[in-house]
Amino acid sequence: MKDELPRAMHDMGGVTKFMCDPVDTEPHALNDFDKEVDAIRQLLGMKKVMSVDELRRGIEAIPEGDYLRLTYYQRWIRSITDNMLAKGMFTQDELRAALEQLR
Repeated sequence: MKDELPRAMHDMGGVTKFMCDPVDTEPHALNDFDKEVDAIRQLLGMKKVMSVDELRRGIEAIPEGDYLRLTYYQRWIRSITDNMLAKGMFTQDELRAALEQLR
């Protein structure tokens, strides 16, 4: 159909380049980063700062190249960060300064 909307990058069902890759259905152990990101998301939800729907929309808004490069929880932290920036919880400069302290 010519009126059909373009596929969003997170919608990979039926995309030929992904159809040949087997799906890994084995449980994966979470590393410390994964656990921390999950805890941050849970705290933001409990405090009513960010909903799961906002997390999902933020993940779906990640540009395709970044989306495919990032791991599952890296997508989460990208969405969380983008949402917090949009809500004015911190600025780009404050984020940059905090990241510099980690180096």
